[in-house]
Amino acid sequence: MDRLGVGIVGCGNISAAYFRLAPLFRGIEVRACADLSAAAAEARAAEFGVRAESVDALLADPDVDVVINLTIPAAHFGVTKAALEAGKHVYSEKPFVLGLEEGLELRRLADARGLQVGSAPDTFLGGAHQLARKLIDDGTIGTITAGTAFVLSHGMEMWHPNPGFFFLPGGGPMLDLGPYYVADLINLIGPVRRVAAMTGAATPTRLVTAAGPVQGQEIPVETPTTVQALLEFAGGAQVMVGTSWDVWGHRHRQPIELYGTEGSLFVPDPNWFGGTVEVAGRDGTVREETWEHPLGVPNDVRPNAAFANYRTAGLADMALAIIEGRDARCGLDRALHGIEVMTAILQSGETGRFVDLTTTCTRPEPLGPEAARALLA
Repeated sequence: MDRLGVGIVGCGNISAAYFRLAPLFRGIEVRACADLSAAAAEARAAEFGVRAESVDALLADPDVDVVINLTIPAAHFGVTKAALEAGKHVYSEKPFVLGLEEGLELRRLADARGLQVGSAPDTFLGGAHQLARKLIDDGTIGTITAGTAFVLSHGMEMWHPNPGFFFLPGGGPMLDLGPYYVADLINLIGPVRRVAAMTGAATPTRLVTAAGPVQGQEIPVETPTTVQALLEFAGGAQVMVGTSWDVWGHRHRQPIELYGTEGSLFVPDPNWFGGTVEVAGRDGTVREETWEHPLGVPNDVRPNAAFANYRTAGLADMALAIIEGRDARCGLDRALHGIEVMTAILQSGETGRFVDLTTTCTRPEPLGPEAARALLA
């Protein structure tokens, strides 16, 4: 077998990226899609030339080896569990569960059935973040002792047509955008030992201004929209992580900065695969680092910029890992550890106490230029 058949469950906004980008990669072929809305599934099926099926039919389809779970976060656990019970491998959008116990249950089920579970984000596989990883592994900035990471904006209600779920439990900036930062930090530094945090929300409701079915409505805020956290990594590094949807503007130029005994590393936005990587040595001089990496080439052109967007790289790597019998870079143990990091941060915000983590993981194998080219069709 040289490729796995893929079925997509959930045909909303994010599904278009998976349909469009999956053909770039080896090891996978999207064959079917399903949604609670039959019309949504039929529209995507017609757009991308695949079969539209009911959810139950897709889970029973012998032509589908891997289910991509693109449902809303609150439904991730139930859909992934049903797919595993149907004998399918699963790759989930982030966060793949909303709590540690759910994740542990899925791991037990997957292990018992000999199945694999993977999870986005896979942006840390991008050229910029793998270059940052190489610089760290080469000792360019020495031993990492500290760092900062910030993702700050004013939320989703100004652009998303139906943003209510972003402000309910399971949403918020930590569980929605935090996965990109936590996954990249695990890639760069390794697992986390303990966390502490303060959390809050600027307002009890949000006014939806984006065009859509709820434009002009006030929606409730039932999860923290500002989270200030401190992460202590197993290797000793201390990293401040700030996520907020209560910020109108800021001057944090680099989303991630890591400080080592020999210099500093400036890492671009982990929501994307590319960007500029810079290093400052002991003399403080900042220089840009570059290399030729296929997952760092801009391929997503917007009105004012072009981005590197290779979503489904993690899925393709998982599929090839299943075929080749190796570890998947976006595998379950790292996803589970990331979930515990983020939920422990929210727990610390509620209790005012440090929270020691119970899970751990290894850093994923690097994905250098040659290995990245081997993922591409």
